[in-house]
Amino acid sequence: MAKAVQGVRSILFNTQMYVAMLVMAVLFLPLALASRKGARFACHTYCRWVIWTAAWMVGLRTEVRGTPPTEECVIAAKHQSFFDIIVIFASVPRPRFIMKRELMWAPILGQYALRIGCIPVDRGARGKAVAKMLHDVERGRLEAGQLIIYPQGTRVAPGEALPYKSGTGILYEQLGQPVYPVAVNVGVFWPKRGVMRRPGTAVVEFLDPIPPGLDRVTFTRRLGPEIEAASDRLMAEAGLRLAAD
Repeated sequence: MAKAVQGVRSILFNTQMYVAMLVMAVLFLPLALASRKGARFACHTYCRWVIWTAAWMVGLRTEVRGTPPTEECVIAAKHQSFFDIIVIFASVPRPRFIMKRELMWAPILGQYALRIGCIPVDRGARGKAVAKMLHDVERGRLEAGQLIIYPQGTRVAPGEALPYKSGTGILYEQLGQPVYPVAVNVGVFWPKRGVMRRPGTAVVEFLDPIPPGLDRVTFTRRLGPEIEAASDRLMAEAGLRLAAD
């Protein structure tokens, strides 16, 4: 019975979340067209709405640990579901994502993403995608901000293992900026597929930044283990028993 009730609450929450996206996109359109700052304000407002409604509609609270950066930097985050995008975006002042090119054509989401300065890349082109990514990042550096990348390139369910791709290391080497690793346990409560949203505390933790100046190999050897170890710790706190336990 309790699971059925939570399922109904989840459906209602998911429905209002997408309705709110449409309504806010229309209401904030003049601001978004006027300036990139206005578009970011609209997106921040929507993210905070989702966080607030998740807490009282499905019992999913949010906790942000560590110190979210405010300077120009790269944020390299574990990606488990749509909700970690929401929480990370809401936590920093001038975020923009490196995103897969297909999202450009997503109604509302794609248009606002481009307006706030997100950088689309074609993941299928591999080397060309990385070169294009670097070119677009360089073009966008006139406006300081927090460039968010998912080093594994896709959503990774709790307990699933996927390799870390080379793009983050290349960005680190070329940009000369600190990289903030981010660990999450969001997928325990908000899976990458399905409608069920489970009650609990979704944690996003900003770890100590990796300073610029390391060689790419040393950086890569630090990044993945730091994110994975912290994410495993957070998922264990949330009650998930991993295969390695």
